Order: sequence, then structure tokens, then C-alpha cells
Amino acid sequence: MIPIHENLKGRVAVITGGSGVLCSEMARELARQGVSVAVINRTAEKGETVAKEITEAGGTALAISADVLNRSEMEKAKDAVLKAFGKVDILINGAGGNHADAITGPELHDEEAEGKSFFDLEESGFSNVFSLNFTGTFLACQVFGKELLKSEAPAIVNLSSMSSYAPLTKIPAYSAAKASINNFTMWMAVHFAETGLRVNAIAPGFFKTTQNKDLLVDAEGNLTARSQKILAATPMNRFGQPEDLLGALLFLVDESYSSFVTGTTLAVDGGFMAYSGV
Repeated sequence: MIPIHENLKGRVAVITGGSGVLCSEMARELARQGVSVAVINRTAEKGETVAKEITEAGGTALAISADVLNRSEMEKAKDAVLKAFGKVDILINGAGGNHADAITGPELHDEEAEGKSFFDLEESGFSNVFSLNFTGTFLACQVFGKELLKSEAPAIVNLSSMSSYAPLTKIPAYSAAKASINNFTMWMAVHFAETGLRVNAIAPGFFKTTQNKDLLVDAEGNLTARSQKILAATPMNRFGQPEDLLGALLFLVDESYSSFVTGTTLAVDGGFMAYSGV
């Protein structure tokens, strides 16, 4: 059991994409730590499910339906958070994901291969994936940023990816967007350094989520060839579990542990980034 961080009790966290596999685990853990959690999600029912789980476990949570690419909806979400909890101390930008319209069929260019080639990708699909992962983070930081600056120890945690360091084959839009998240995290950290607002990111390794399950597991539930390559390049030889991210999250949002940490992207990847393959 992760120990209780006394500093976090009474704080308020906003989590975009809060019903996802990884961020819902973060929401539940923050609530267990005594944090009031606002789960922002496009689909109301999914967010309400997470909020209900938290409240039934004795925590405090609010589900809000909003699209991170819609400033008006996000402003209304901020108003709802302030009405319910009165402040914002922590922002976790977890909304993101990929889409088939932005994924190539073959890993390498091959005119004879089945599936979409690079030249078949439509601009709209590429732009939508990039916007969801990057622009949604930018807008959430703008909308909630002024409230964060009123907090005594504000923190932003952005969700990056292993593909931000070296782009993964087949997913150019997602990889480019996550690389932008790392850069934007550093920019914001510098821009707000003297205000006390710390801005960091977490780059998960390979976790089975709703977004990537079709790339990692086939219809029979067996690992795909892509999964086998991933595990061969992960020294710990396993996929991550959602709870593997919680220690990194608590470290970054609790200033008693990380008061001098800002502008960093923390890899939680089972050694993937460190392994040369030899």
C-alpha cells in the first residue's frame, strides 16, 4: 500500500481524460490521499462511473462532461470545479489517444503491403490526433492556469509517452504530439518557475489500455508480433500496470518530495528507454 501523503489532504485535482485506464487509477489514488478529484471526460457516463467508485470508497469526486478541444466547455468545467471545491491545486492532463485514421498499416514503406501507407493518411485524421494530445493539453493549462496560480503549491502533470523520445512505427501523429508535450512541459516550467507553479510530465512505457489493445493483442487474446517486439525491448519483460504510475504521480504533485523538480519528463517504462537492444 502506498503511504499517505499528508501534504495532499484537502487539495483539489482536475484530471482530463479521467475515465481512462491510467488516469482513472490516478484519480482513485489521489482521492485515497484525501484529494478532491474532478474527473473531466467527454463521455459523461464514463466519468460518472469513476466518480461513483471514488465516493463509494469514501472519497470526494465530481464528474464533468467536457471536450478538451472546446474552450467554452472547459470554461464551464472550471466554473463547476470552483463551485464544488472552491479552488484548483493540481492539473493532470491525461486526455489523448490515437485513431485509426492516423495509423499506417505497414511499419516500413512497402508499396505491396496491405493497409494504409503514409501517403494514404488524411490530413484531418493526423490533425485530430495531434490536437487531442497536444492542443487539449494547452487549452486545459490556459483554462485552469490562473486558478492554479492562486494555490500555495500548484502542480501540473502532463501525460507523455515513450514515443515522444523515439517515434514508434505506424503512429506518426501520436508520436509527434507526445514529443510536443515534452517540449511544452519544459516551456511552461520555465515560464512559470518564479510563480511557484511546477510543470512536469510522466512518460509511461507500454501499458495495455483501451486505445492500444488492438495493436498489442489479437482477436483471440494472444500477443501480437508488435507486442513481442515491445517486450523484447523492455528489460523488465512485462507491460506496465496502471498502479505502476502512482508513485511517480505522487512524487511530482507533492512539493515536500519534489519542490525543486520542474520541467522534467519522468519515464516509467520498465527500462525500455535505457535498453540499446544489445
